[in-house]
Amino acid sequence: MGETIQIVVTVNGRRRALDVEPTATLLDLLRDDLGLTGSKACCLVGECGACTVRLNGRIVDSCLVLAAEVDGGEVMTIEGLAPDGRLTALQERFLDHGAVQCGYCTPGQLMAATDLLARIPHPTVAEVEEGLAGNLCRCGCYVQITEAVLAAAEGER
Repeated sequence: MGETIQIVVTVNGRRRALDVEPTATLLDLLRDDLGLTGSKACCLVGECGACTVRLNGRIVDSCLVLAAEVDGGEVMTIEGLAPDGRLTALQERFLDHGAVQCGYCTPGQLMAATDLLARIPHPTVAEVEEGLAGNLCRCGCYVQITEAVLAAAEGER
């Protein structure tokens, strides 16, 4: 093991002091060091959105952020959306509308959609499509995902 850097970061509301390798990404920290495997390791180049998390109030591809860069920061992962085990309305709409197929993109889609609805509580179809544009779904569930986001925005099932 090489030289490490000590960081302090709040993840899903819990403050953590960790030693990280200088080349470790935020995705590595979450999955390997903290056991939070909801964020998926897929393309590892910021193209697919499967590793999307919220960092200091903004969504980011965690595969592109060095763990050392989050020192003093606040991270929310998919696990942090429902800390008490109860699904959010958005998560329920994803299930209701068949927006979850293989599930690989789902955490990133949910993180991006949560961010979108926080910024634009009643988005149009075009705004949903733009807000989720950085998240790929290999199963092709874009219609169902859009319907789920719109239903959550309107308080529908």
